[in-house]
Amino acid sequence: MIAVGFKWFIFSAMAIIAVGSSLMMVTRRNPIHSALWLIVAFCSLAGIYVLLNATFMALAQVMVYAGAIMMLVLFVIMLIHLESDLVEKAKRSFPKAIGAIITILLFVQVAAGIAAFQNVGKKGAITPEVMAAAGNAQVVGSMLYGKYAFAFEVASVLLLVGIVGAVVLAKRVRN
Repeated sequence: MIAVGFKWFIFSAMAIIAVGSSLMMVTRRNPIHSALWLIVAFCSLAGIYVLLNATFMALAQVMVYAGAIMMLVLFVIMLIHLESDLVEKAKRSFPKAIGAIITILLFVQVAAGIAAFQNVGKKGAITPEVMAAAGNAQVVGSMLYGKYAFAFEVASVLLLVGIVGAVVLAKRVRN
């Protein structure tokens, strides 16, 4: 009983940290500070994965997202000098209005998805018993390189396109 209460307390603390750091990430004007808050959000999500007995996902979260992806984001921010764009900001502009509309639409979509989610009691192909028998890393690896191999490769190509885009933007800024 005490272990469940402590686990619930840690889960709640990690969830609050994740939400708080996510809010800090989207409200900071300095992109470096936003990226650092995103790292905090990634690490708190890794803590939630650990509490859910998904240690491989927690390790991948820290290594891939908090490590590699955030280094890439920080590299791009420093490469294209986003700090200089902060100086010439307008109070109201058309891109900000479009961004606000897209943000509101995304929040409405997430709220509708949460309201329509009826997955309680349904079991998928990978049950907790299968995960325990095969091991977390083996199940995730077989799913990632088997059923979801195409999506995995598309994500890697998108990251490559992002890197090439950052290099092109950096060369345009210097010229």
